[in-house]
Amino acid sequence: MRIGVPVERIAGERRVALVPPTVAKLVKAGHEVLVEAGAGQRASFPDQTYADVGAVISDRDTVLGADIVLQVREPAPDEVTAFQKGTVLAGLLQPAQQADLLTALGHQGVSAFAMELVPRTTLAQSMDVLSSQATVAGYEAVLLAASTLDKLFPMLVTAAGTLPPAKVFIVGAGVAGLQAIATARRLGAIVSAFDVRPVVKEQVMSLGATFVEVASVAAEGSGGYAKELGEDQQARVAEILTGHLKEMDIVITTAQIPGRPAPRILTGAMVAGMRPGAVIVDLAAESGGNCELTRVGEEVIHEGVRILGPTNIASAHAHHASLMYSRNLQTFLDFLIKDGAVALDLEDPTLGPMCVTHGGAVCYGS
Repeated sequence: MRIGVPVERIAGERRVALVPPTVAKLVKAGHEVLVEAGAGQRASFPDQTYADVGAVISDRDTVLGADIVLQVREPAPDEVTAFQKGTVLAGLLQPAQQADLLTALGHQGVSAFAMELVPRTTLAQSMDVLSSQATVAGYEAVLLAASTLDKLFPMLVTAAGTLPPAKVFIVGAGVAGLQAIATARRLGAIVSAFDVRPVVKEQVMSLGATFVEVASVAAEGSGGYAKELGEDQQARVAEILTGHLKEMDIVITTAQIPGRPAPRILTGAMVAGMRPGAVIVDLAAESGGNCELTRVGEEVIHEGVRILGPTNIASAHAHHASLMYSRNLQTFLDFLIKDGAVALDLEDPTLGPMCVTHGGAVCYGS
């Protein structure tokens, strides 16, 4: 098989779909890997590191003409005509927001797979892109908050007196939230966390954080994801969180519901009750935000509280993010390629739910 890795063209995207160690394994397995010149440069993987493991450094048209094209983000609609009929495309395609792209891919005869639709099963765990990239996002969110806060994280005993540790509150204890907890704890903060899924309490406490409980609130959906709360439950959560937020220096929100806008958890009134100088990092900014004051890609100051809505936060640590993403794609290829050929079965419980276009048609949502 000819596998192509193009340069990511979305502004600010520094990750690359495949890294040299993965390419080496694919070449050893008999595949030809075509890497567009400069594809890994922004993730600290120069062209020579790909050439050294057997990749062919090529131009963009050649790469996009491969049998399988692997990307981090979705292609531009005007690039779709560069794909061959029957090409397999895999990447973070945002199918719920990219109807025009899906139509174009279907018309071109591309079999497209959205990596964010990997089923939450044990079998597919090693290609769970959302989890791997959320690990990076949770880590970076804490660093971003620490660099913005007007306090130090750890308790310090100095000749000028003792400085108390920062208080950090994590909303949502999924992969990003748990990584944020662990990172904030390593930096010396006092950490607490909340999640609508009581089952995560043990995980939160195992990392040395306090779990904020709200009586009679439990909302776990399929695949271990959270689901939306009812109005009464939302009111109880708001009451408890309002009081807790008043003491916090940093709040990191990570709550998201697959395929739907992020739940609104922090209101303007709740933010106004926080201390001046506090920092909110909203990791759900791109899907609507957990805070009603969040603005995508911007910093908002409300009553002295700084609210950050970062985008593409995993790209901040492009080298390690790419390493994990590449391993996810390697597993995807293991599922897809059998005996040297693409073996696409839409009834397959792993690949089927990920396929968004195939056979000239859009199959997402069908």
